[in-house]
Amino acid sequence: MREHTRNLLLIIIGGCIFALGINLFALPAELSEGGVIGITILLYYYFGWSPGITNFIINLALMVAGYRLLDKRTIIYTIFGIISTSFFLFATESLGRKFSNDTLLIAIFAGVLVGVGLGLVFLSGGTTGGSAIIARIINKYLGVSIGKAMLAVDILVIGVSYFKIGPEKTLYTLIAVYLGARLVDYIIEGF
Repeated sequence: MREHTRNLLLIIIGGCIFALGINLFALPAELSEGGVIGITILLYYYFGWSPGITNFIINLALMVAGYRLLDKRTIIYTIFGIISTSFFLFATESLGRKFSNDTLLIAIFAGVLVGVGLGLVFLSGGTTGGSAIIARIINKYLGVSIGKAMLAVDILVIGVSYFKIGPEKTLYTLIAVYLGARLVDYIIEGF
């Protein structure tokens, strides 16, 4: 019971840190992300739709599609992770403002916060849904690290983002995503 409580707390903390990375840094600087959050960011840029709400809807659909591929504990923690990150994305939406005109600095902070947040969620045995579900499956069946699997999926979504955010912001986004992926691996596997 103590371990279960610890894991749920890590998911909540990780979800909050992840959401702050998106809402405080990525969105105000008009950067993107990979995976489902990258899709939700694009929907925000194109239509003004709340990332928290679209994140929840898309991830729930993916969870239904992929629930057979994950064990029961991971499913429970992932549902909790989806709810947690979606809630914090929605709750912190109004906090976003551009801290700096230095996009590299913003990309670094976005990558660090997103990576630490995701790393804590993965460390607990859960995911935040989306490409994280795909990364967990790739890790389980192919042995590729979660961070590297997420990076591959993320690059695909970022490639599509290029058409909205342009070449410069796409390159900064790649820096943020790479840093995030490395931090996920460090948190899970140790430094």
